[in-house]
Amino acid sequence: MEEIQDSFLSIAGESRGVFREKASKFLSVAVPVATEEEVKASLEELKKSYHDANHHCYAYRLGMENQAYRINDDGEPSGSAGKPIYGQILSMGLSDILVVVVRYFGGTKLGIPGLIHAYRTAAREALEQAVIIEKIIRVEFKVTFDYPMMNDVMRILKEEGAKIVQQAATDKCEIDFFIRKSHANLVENRIIRLKNISLLQKQAEKY
Repeated sequence: MEEIQDSFLSIAGESRGVFREKASKFLSVAVPVATEEEVKASLEELKKSYHDANHHCYAYRLGMENQAYRINDDGEPSGSAGKPIYGQILSMGLSDILVVVVRYFGGTKLGIPGLIHAYRTAAREALEQAVIIEKIIRVEFKVTFDYPMMNDVMRILKEEGAKIVQQAATDKCEIDFFIRKSHANLVENRIIRLKNISLLQKQAEKY
């Protein structure tokens, strides 16, 4: 059976770094992001904070399997900024992350090899300061059943490590819960074997 991948590494919060080369200063900022909207908002905020900088180069990656990624050289020679920044994200196996490197030009050109080294090093400085966390994909279900089945249902949820988020009891019992994606099929199979029970999968959600 093929193993289901349901986790990846990201960062817990913003982290920063700095690198200097021949009077140029490269300020790096790593930011946790989950959507392209969050990427856009973070970029706008950083560009506003460093409005006097010469370049705002960046790279971001979202999701487990390159669901979305982008690199931007912001006026630097092609491949000299965004690509080395992105390379550092990949080398640390991170996702749901934006790394921006802001450059203040010091008057001396560094050449493409020098720029690649500077942007790569600056990005690494920010990432090495970050707190690395594991993000897990959990699937949301709603299970509906008669009250006499409560003990059986609760035992399955407890044994499989489900997180209950909501419970209701009227003429029927209802429980909304999250389960790790790699455990979802097993939980589903165990629950549907019970009598007079309804199980609805809602959606996957990141944690």
